[in-house]
Amino acid sequence: MKKSDIIQLASFTHLSHLVPTIFVGTLLVMLKRHIEWETRQMTRSRYKIFNTAYPYFLTATIVEWLPLFSNPSIVQIIFDSFEFMQKHDRLIIYAHVIMENHLHLIASSPDLSKEIGDFKSYTARQIIDYYKVNNGFILESLAKAKKFFKIDRDYQFWQEGSHPKQIQDRRMMRQKIEYIHNNPVRRGYVDEPQHWRYSSARNYMNGGGLISICKEW
Repeated sequence: MKKSDIIQLASFTHLSHLVPTIFVGTLLVMLKRHIEWETRQMTRSRYKIFNTAYPYFLTATIVEWLPLFSNPSIVQIIFDSFEFMQKHDRLIIYAHVIMENHLHLIASSPDLSKEIGDFKSYTARQIIDYYKVNNGFILESLAKAKKFFKIDRDYQFWQEGSHPKQIQDRRMMRQKIEYIHNNPVRRGYVDEPQHWRYSSARNYMNGGGLISICKEW
């Protein structure tokens, strides 16, 4: 939050004794939504995919950091989508890891922004449909996490954006792949990267990963 926003909030609070409480509450909600909108626009302009000739390091995070990838059925939806997009030449995946509440991948595509957007939209719909049948409590959490500007839906699964970072050379590619594969090790979940099932570490070790990836880069 910027200093000017804090001053505005303080001013509204200071004047609360002069106007009806409900009016002050409405103004505070409007200001909060405006700040959220500005932050969203700044984030979108900061992280963009400019040159699709290069692979990108990408991150997708569940709303409120909910640990929903602890459910194998939800992870399978992600993997099925990855496999479909690779099979139909829409996405090339060089590395990936799925943690309990987010995933990282390195991928490339002639239209990477669109393909990642399609991936997130499709998997969100599939996962929400799963919870409509299997877990109303989690569905309620996804409804509460929905941003106010998402007026075209009742639930939100993914946080906005994918924070793309262009892979500029082989050294950076190796560094990002190592970062991805060591994510579960840093969290203390496993001792070795290849011990984590939901990762491409096994693909690079012995070709035994759960989905296919491209190791030529």
